[in-house]
Amino acid sequence: MSEINQTAIKGGEFIIRKTVPSQIFTPEEWTEEQKMIGQMCDDFIAQEVTPNLERIDKMEEGLMPSLLEKAGELGLLGLSVPEEYGGMGVDFKTTMLATERLGTGHSFSVAYGAHTGIGTLPLLYYGNEAQKAKYVSKLASGEWKAAYCLTEPGSGSDANSGKTKAVLSDDGTYYTLNGQKMWITNGGFANLFTVFAKIGDDKNLTAFLVEADSEGISLNPEEKKMGIKGSSTRQVFFNNVKVPVENMLSERENGFKIAINILNIGRIKLGGGVLGGAKMAISDSIKYANEREQFGRSISKYGAIRYKIAEQAIRTFTFESALYRASQNIEDAIHALVEGGMEKSKATLKGIEQFAAECAVLKVAGSECLDYVVDEAVQIFGGMGYSAESSVERGYRDSRINRIFEGTNEINRMLTVDMILRRAMKGELDLMGPAMKVASELMSIPETSEVEEGPLATEYAMLEGFKKTILLVAGAAVQKLMQTLSKEQEVLMNIADISIWTYQAESVLLRVDKMIQARGIDACQVQLAIAKTYFYDAADRIAKAGKDAINSFADGDEGRMMLMGLKRFTKTDNFNPKAARQTIATHLIEQGAYNL
Repeated sequence: MSEINQTAIKGGEFIIRKTVPSQIFTPEEWTEEQKMIGQMCDDFIAQEVTPNLERIDKMEEGLMPSLLEKAGELGLLGLSVPEEYGGMGVDFKTTMLATERLGTGHSFSVAYGAHTGIGTLPLLYYGNEAQKAKYVSKLASGEWKAAYCLTEPGSGSDANSGKTKAVLSDDGTYYTLNGQKMWITNGGFANLFTVFAKIGDDKNLTAFLVEADSEGISLNPEEKKMGIKGSSTRQVFFNNVKVPVENMLSERENGFKIAINILNIGRIKLGGGVLGGAKMAISDSIKYANEREQFGRSISKYGAIRYKIAEQAIRTFTFESALYRASQNIEDAIHALVEGGMEKSKATLKGIEQFAAECAVLKVAGSECLDYVVDEAVQIFGGMGYSAESSVERGYRDSRINRIFEGTNEINRMLTVDMILRRAMKGELDLMGPAMKVASELMSIPETSEVEEGPLATEYAMLEGFKKTILLVAGAAVQKLMQTLSKEQEVLMNIADISIWTYQAESVLLRVDKMIQARGIDACQVQLAIAKTYFYDAADRIAKAGKDAINSFADGDEGRMMLMGLKRFTKTDNFNPKAARQTIATHLIEQGAYNL
């Protein structure tokens, strides 16, 4: 085996760097303390949330705030808050585990995520000591609830174009806010708003901490929504609201940077939440399939149903592998920065920022995984799945928002490519060297790659081809389209999809390989089937996206040469996906729940 780079991996570097199983974290490695936190989250959902889902969806007055307060009493609102401010100060991936386990709470998980994420973190990471001393402990305990006021009627994805204005008073003691914000989660009961506004003719936004009982703040009625019906979502109006100058968060015009960095965190945290929802929906699917009989036997015995259960599990297990791999990478980056002398809050932001591309990948992959899982859950339930009495109907409706939350999936796809290319342009990531090497490879006899040994040898070879496909397509697109590439959204989304599938493929491969090394192959047959089936399917998806992209900008001999290379990089060996899915489904059906 070639020498492995032992330095910490950088964001986006997965495309060009070899990683081995020992270098990643997998969910099989949770400590007992982390498992206890996960169990505490499970117990809270089972005792406080699930029995009250109907009441939550009807927005019973005071119910959601009281649930947040109970979560605060258990310490769940302050997991990422340092102990000096009343929190638990756990590491990043432990907060991800809590987010996953609380992701089964439907509308509650949205309120929880908004409060602990975009509601609390801007203050925690950008606030000065006086601001943190005044507000953070109240947010960590649940005494106060938080909301984040960024989106406006005319500024959705283009957040920096917001029209809300802040004008400094003549005596310099306060700003007067005027404007309108919409889609504000927790807006109906929040005590503290983080509000983004422009001062004068500033190009960028500035952030302010605004107490909700300030004179001049008014709210529209609760929005009527397709799903997450129990989540408070209201428009907030600011009419000559006076905000003390000491409540400016960070510096003037730093608001847009705050918004971007907090959204990076929100994207990967969304991935945690949807993972919990997906696991729950699979378990519901299995339970119903085992109980429901048609033509004299349970429907879980039929191949069509087994295919659905297996595919739900393949996508969820694969996504989970990627989520916690990235979480550990972020944790390692934060730790290295702290060791280098950086203050913890700044190190956390910087560490997450380094993996912003992966955060975007996980937001897209997770939300689309959950959408697939809940859709098939409804299908497995049949007519009962369409009934509001079933457990999966709410999950189906609640899932749809996740492809819009935290930046639409289309925006996140384009951001993924843009962020990786920007890192390359800055010299932080050497993409062009490997891309040129792949391009030259098309003109020569293929080199014999170093062959991995073991049950996943084929998949390791396929992974190398997937990465070469990214370099082939992205490298040619950059050279061919140059300054117009940013406008070629279809091509960018093709490249993003190839990157998303490749990142997940590598993650599940490394996880399963690590499991086999620890437990032996006989104990990992189900996980082996998952990895092999994912690769088999991903190869065709990557080939299609690559072909679409190449045919969009290359023709003649150049196009033919690239398509020949693409075919070589995405070839598959003979494989029986039916047998593999039967292995996966049989195990889950016998267990009666998702337990991978």
